[in-house]
Amino acid sequence: MSRIRIDAVLVQAVIAGALSFAHLHDLAEAAGQDGWKAWAYPVSVDLLLVAAWRRMRTTADNRAAWAWFIIALAASLGANVATAGLLDLSDVPAWLRILVAGWPALAFLGGTLLVHAPTTAPADLDPAPAAAPLAAPAAEPVPDVTVERAPEPAPELPPAPASEEAAASPVSAPAAAVPPALLDHARKLADTHQAATGSRIDSATLRARLGIPAPLADAIAAQLA
Repeated sequence: MSRIRIDAVLVQAVIAGALSFAHLHDLAEAAGQDGWKAWAYPVSVDLLLVAAWRRMRTTADNRAAWAWFIIALAASLGANVATAGLLDLSDVPAWLRILVAGWPALAFLGGTLLVHAPTTAPADLDPAPAAAPLAAPAAEPVPDVTVERAPEPAPELPPAPASEEAAASPVSAPAAAVPPALLDHARKLADTHQAATGSRIDSATLRARLGIPAPLADAIAAQLA
């Protein structure tokens, strides 16, 4: 067990507390508070003094704690000075009797305010600001992309017949001589032309669209008819 260290400060505190207690008792008894009531006044003053001191230790800038500490200190010092022969204890003035009689209510008010006052730790006075959420980067606008479809190349044409008879005849090659790829391409053009104009495509239009000789265009037109 830890032992209480007795030194000069502790002895001085005990002596000062006993004398102040006795002076407060004598003043209260002279003011008309007899019996146990006279002994309760010193306890009330000292408790208010201790409560104010504890509040000042918790929050240094608490003005209310300082105010109640000064009030309790004034009551203690006033009793000590009044009992030093400056006041006739056998004939206490009326104003002092009023102060002594009203002290319990005043001490209760001060003790209640000191005990139930909110305590704020110094670290909580300036809370750190909350980190702002990171803003999402703005999405870059997607440029409009226009896809241009290259025209389908026309299939290679077979060499024209070398004989003069084939060149002279309007339709010298039979329908079977037309390449299937060229015939399919011509059929697509014919369908598109018919959907746009409402009439079948003729050989002149096929020749201009496909860039083929007239005999081959006539042969394709005959197969599409």
